[in-house]
Amino acid sequence: MRLKRISVMLLAAAAAAALTACGQGKESQEKETGSKTEVKSDDVLSVMTWDDNQAKGLQKILDDFTEETGIKAETGVVKWDEYWTMLDAGARGGTLPDVFWMHSNEAERYMTNGLLLDLTDEIESSDKIDLANYPEDIVELYNNDNKQYAVPKDVDTIALWYNKKMFDEAGVAYPTAEWTWDDVFEAAKKLTKEDGSQYGLAMRNDNNQAGYYNMIYDNNGYIISEDKKKLGWDDRKTVEAMEMLESWIRAGVMPSLETMSENGEDVLFQSGKIAMTFQGSWMLAYFKENEYTAENCDCVELPRNAETGKRVSIYNGLGWAAAANGEHTEEAWKLIEYLGSKEAQLKQAELGVTMSAYKGTSDAWANSADFNLKAYLNMMDDMVIRPYSKTTVAWENKANEILKEVYAGNKTMADACAEIAEFMNQSLAEE
Repeated sequence: MRLKRISVMLLAAAAAAALTACGQGKESQEKETGSKTEVKSDDVLSVMTWDDNQAKGLQKILDDFTEETGIKAETGVVKWDEYWTMLDAGARGGTLPDVFWMHSNEAERYMTNGLLLDLTDEIESSDKIDLANYPEDIVELYNNDNKQYAVPKDVDTIALWYNKKMFDEAGVAYPTAEWTWDDVFEAAKKLTKEDGSQYGLAMRNDNNQAGYYNMIYDNNGYIISEDKKKLGWDDRKTVEAMEMLESWIRAGVMPSLETMSENGEDVLFQSGKIAMTFQGSWMLAYFKENEYTAENCDCVELPRNAETGKRVSIYNGLGWAAAANGEHTEEAWKLIEYLGSKEAQLKQAELGVTMSAYKGTSDAWANSADFNLKAYLNMMDDMVIRPYSKTTVAWENKANEILKEVYAGNKTMADACAEIAEFMNQSLAEE
C-alpha cells in the first residue's frame, strides 16, 4: 500500500485539464506487517477544503490526530468556485483527495455515482461516532439508500451583522432581537448616503441561504416541499417575501449588482461600505481576524416577520467524506472518525473555526470571540434545512441568473419568480 500526497497545485492542473487525473507527488515506501500498514513520517493524508479561514484551526485538529495515531494529515484549500471542478477532475481520473468536505448541493450526485466511501459499517462499529449526536437533517443530507457517506462536520445558522460606528454616526439605535424586516428597511434608508459612499445593507442575487430564503420561510413561503415533489417559487407567500427584497432594490438602499458582484457582501462590510449584512456562522473567522470588523461591528438575531412573528434560520452542515476508490480508505476512515468525535468537534468550536455539528459543543464556539455569537445559537430555535434536491445546483444557478434582471430593473420580481418556477418544474420532472 502506498500513501499518496496530493498538492493543491497539481489539483489545479487537473482542473485546468478537466479530464486528466490529479498529479501525484513523492511516493513513499511501505512496510507491511501482517494486515497493518506502517505509516512513515513523510506520508501525508490529503484533506481538501474550500475555506482558508478555517484551515489554521483545522490543521491544529489534524495535528492532534497525528499525535494520537501517527498518521499525518494536511489541509489543502481551494476556493469554492474551483473546488467542485477539481473534485470532478479527480473523480474522472480516479485520484480524489483522501478526505474532503461534502455539501448538500452536490452530495446526491457524488453518492449515487459511487464516488464516496460507504461509512455505514464503520460507523456502526465505532465507539466515537453515534449519528444520534448530530442534527438529524444533516445526517440525512449524506445518507442515500440507508447508507451513510459522510460524518457531519458542522452546523450553521444565520444572523444580522451591523456596523456600530455607522449606526452611531447616523443616530440610529442598534438592531435588537425584536426587530422586524420592516425595521431593517427603515434603518437601511437612514444609513444610506446620497453620494453612494455608504449603503444601508446588501443582499446579492445569489445570497439565498444567508439572505432571502430566510425571508421566504418567515413569510410561510417555501422553495421546495419536503418530499421534493413540489416547488414553491410561484407560491403567493414566497412571491410576497421576494417582493420585499424588490422594494429594497428599488429604494436604493443597496449597492448596485455590479458593485456587489465585484465585491462580496463580506468585503463591502469589512471595508465600511455597508451598514448591515446577513451572514452565516461560518463567517466568524473572517470577521474575527479583520481589524475593522473586530473593532466596529457586532451581530444580532435575524429579524422577525411582522405578520407571522416567525424568525427562521435556514441551516446547513458540511460532511467529512472520503473517496470510494482511495488507496488508503482505512486511514481516511480513522481521520473522519476522529474529526467527528466529540473531542475534535469541541476543539473546532473552541478554536472558533465554526459551530460544530456534535450536539452540545457549540456553546464553546459562542465564547470564542468578542461578538454576540449567542445570536447564532438562538437562531437554532426555529431552523429549516437548506432547500435541496438532486438538481439543486441547476435550479439555484438559474434562479441567480434570473434575479439579476430584477436587480437591473429589467424584470419584476413576480415575473422572475414565475420564470424560476417554470425552470424548477422542469428540473424536478427530470429527477
